Amino acid sequence: MKFFRRVLSRDSLRWCRTIRRNDLRWFPTLLYAQDEIGFLSDEVIAEIAVRLDLSELEVRNVISYYSMLTTQPRGKFNVQVCTNISAWVRGGEKILEHCSKNLGIGHKETTPDGLFSLEEVECIGACSWAPAAQVNYDFHESLTPDKMDRVLEEYRKSGKQ
Repeated sequence: MKFFRRVLSRDSLRWCRTIRRNDLRWFPTLLYAQDEIGFLSDEVIAEIAVRLDLSELEVRNVISYYSMLTTQPRGKFNVQVCTNISAWVRGGEKILEHCSKNLGIGHKETTPDGLFSLEEVECIGACSWAPAAQVNYDFHESLTPDKMDRVLEEYRKSGKQ
């Protein structure tokens, strides 16, 4: 695959070996691969395992631990709504329900047009600005249903261009 030449260069593999905690060694490689093709397919997992001298099971264990890694295709815009206790107290659950209604999908589902996926997540590191959501790598804080509608509409417009 094309991305392996860029992601798994000799320098990046040397860098991976300097990190003491094993799963953190492979995490950037997994994230780069996912960003390149949209998810971590069986083929990608097998190739990463071979190149990093790991078993496929070791790679899959890391993938299953981190919620931002996926083995299933997601929408172009992955909407992650935080519902931990801090977010819940400030309305995170209502934002998640609002997104579900607006998009017509539930947790870990994708819209029929492939534009949006929706996920309930435990933490995005934004307790002080809850309720909050992350769309791909963009954070949106202090959300209300109206503000979330505007956020989704902006992504909807940009995704159809």
